[in-house]
Amino acid sequence: MTEKVAVLGTGKIGEALLSGMIRGGWSPSDLLVTARRPERAEELRSRHGVEAVSNAEAAKSADTLILTVKPQDMGALLDELAPHVPADRLVISGAAGIPTSFFEARLAAGTPVVRVMTNTPALVDEAMSVISAGSHATEEHLAHTEAIFGGVGKTLRVPESQQDAATALSGSGPAYFYFLVEAMTDAGILLGLPRDKAHDLIVQAAIGAAVMLRDSDQHPVKLREAVTSPAGTTINAIRELESHGVRAALIAALEAARDRSRELASGNG
Repeated sequence: MTEKVAVLGTGKIGEALLSGMIRGGWSPSDLLVTARRPERAEELRSRHGVEAVSNAEAAKSADTLILTVKPQDMGALLDELAPHVPADRLVISGAAGIPTSFFEARLAAGTPVVRVMTNTPALVDEAMSVISAGSHATEEHLAHTEAIFGGVGKTLRVPESQQDAATALSGSGPAYFYFLVEAMTDAGILLGLPRDKAHDLIVQAAIGAAVMLRDSDQHPVKLREAVTSPAGTTINAIRELESHGVRAALIAALEAARDRSRELASGNG
């Protein structure tokens, strides 16, 4: 497989991928970008040294096409690309909720499609990118996709039937943590701390907890119990969280996100 890659609809996530590929050894001369606005295309060209082209030109000349437009714009993009995409092109979709069959039905028969759900920590090389193969994608196509997305974080392969769940848990996941930090910052202010100090305390607690979850090999329950002494401050806080149904609310929230991903797949945008 050759290494000519085009990122179509290059927004923040697309640019993060572009930057990660360059850091990972891709030559800017082997990377193409498309953007809706000419000034955005020029910005990408000057910042990264890549060539900005039209969608049709990208489809004709790149060996791998990474489609990063919004789900509601994907149908129109595929209509534009279809006449120019040979069946040997690898098409990678980063659109939430849209199955690989949507692409396979609109492109040349046999076109390999890989579906990826990444998340915004790609901007700081800490993404979780969940990868699923379409019916014509091979091990080589999956490995190539992992090489691209591995430049901005971790990758995980799942069956496509699990993609909606992965979108709810990981694709949307950073927003849940931001929401929690926002609420805890407000609590810190209520307890008498200045906003900046409350923010710093919570962010460092979050970073420390995340590293321990990643590196300790211990179940989250064990890590929580290590902080929770008998009749102490933490168990009183946990009791309040449980009495207010926080666990049940989180489960319901993730189910709602999964259901919305399914709605996007069915075209109910």
